[in-house]
Amino acid sequence: QVQLVESGGGLVQAGGSLRLSCAASGRTFSTYAKGWFRQAPGKEREFVAAINWSGGTTYYTDSVKGRFTISRDNANNTVSLQMNSLKPEDTAVYYCAATNTASPMGRTRPSDYGYWGQGTQVTVSS
Repeated sequence: QVQLVESGGGLVQAGGSLRLSCAASGRTFSTYAKGWFRQAPGKEREFVAAINWSGGTTYYTDSVKGRFTISRDNANNTVSLQMNSLKPEDTAVYYCAATNTASPMGRTRPSDYGYWGQGTQVTVSS
């Protein structure tokens, strides 16, 4: 059974930091691109960041550039999202995802990803 399990969410004040992690089990995703999405109440799930299979190329939505950093550790089958300078508008459930291509270039829709975690809540207070 393939599983992606997120951790690291929580409540933080505006300007603070959180680090999300996603551990994969059931198969090796070392050759798969991975991404992070988020979904706020009443809104559609949106792309946040993605990383290619090797970790050498990353992509971010404009609203998080310079504040969030995606990284991966293929030896441990994990992907992380370091979130700094958090804003109240970053409040959402964050999901990690994997897609069976080496590069996530152009893959910013939820339908582009076939594997999903259950999500972790991030709440940023003002």
